[in-house]
Amino acid sequence: MAISWIFKVWILLLPIFDSAVSSYSEDQCSWRGSGLSQQPGSVEQISLHCSEGALDWLYPKGALRLTLSPRLTSAAVGPGGSSSGLITACVKPSEHFHGAQLYLERDGVLELLVGDRLETSPPPRVRCFSRLPGEKVALFLQATPHQDISRRIASFRYELRGDWTARLPLDSNPIISNEGACRPCNNTELLMAVCTSDFVVRGNIKAVDEDSELRAAVIKVSATRVFRQKYTLFTGTGRLTRTGEIRTLLQCGVRPGAGSFLFTGRVHFGEAWLGCAPRYKDFLQAYAQAKLAQQLPCEMAVD
Repeated sequence: MAISWIFKVWILLLPIFDSAVSSYSEDQCSWRGSGLSQQPGSVEQISLHCSEGALDWLYPKGALRLTLSPRLTSAAVGPGGSSSGLITACVKPSEHFHGAQLYLERDGVLELLVGDRLETSPPPRVRCFSRLPGEKVALFLQATPHQDISRRIASFRYELRGDWTARLPLDSNPIISNEGACRPCNNTELLMAVCTSDFVVRGNIKAVDEDSELRAAVIKVSATRVFRQKYTLFTGTGRLTRTGEIRTLLQCGVRPGAGSFLFTGRVHFGEAWLGCAPRYKDFLQAYAQAKLAQQLPCEMAVD
């Protein structure tokens, strides 16, 4: 009797367990699944359709093949909503990425992005790559053999942007170049950045520290006005000022100094990265000239 009852309960739970083993988020941006449901030697096909999201693969067995087909917003594509078709993608593995190796599959050729880690290995770095028009690109995860897979989880976050965000910093051994990341923006680029950036802030540079892990400079900003922030980056209890951090490449040579600046940029895996950053008086001059010529891409309340 007891065995029959347990068997019936197990039959009832099977559909629930099976649906929990592998699932997409409602917005089709993320996926979470388990290798326990895969057949030996099988490759599960996954497709995600957002500009950012995550993948969590518990108890990796077999392999996964992930295609990213984002429906990019006009802000993610670039100025004016135009794009050459080039898309930049970045992958940030979790600090406890174990049990699999992550490859870039480009036209049938595999290139290792993230290897399986030992317990004593340093945290894996962000890896980025570009997809040219017409190229067939996917991410391929191959489980590595382990006698005990109970503590193995291969998880990462991803971001995709249009080619104009090639100014974003990449890892220390990037697959694509970041040439020009330190070049000052011209007036056209500046005014477009004001319209399309994840954050637009007026403030002062209080200090500049170094992030040795990312090989980046961390700019400590005291913000006197936050025009826009997509995420809560600049916070504070004071009525007039807020504080926050913005990162940029070390080779750009940012130093603390007097004066008010307009900081713009993108949020990259939860961190603010610098785009255009003119002195505020120079921005006001460029804005006034464009307004007089009726060439403003968007308007904002400036003082």
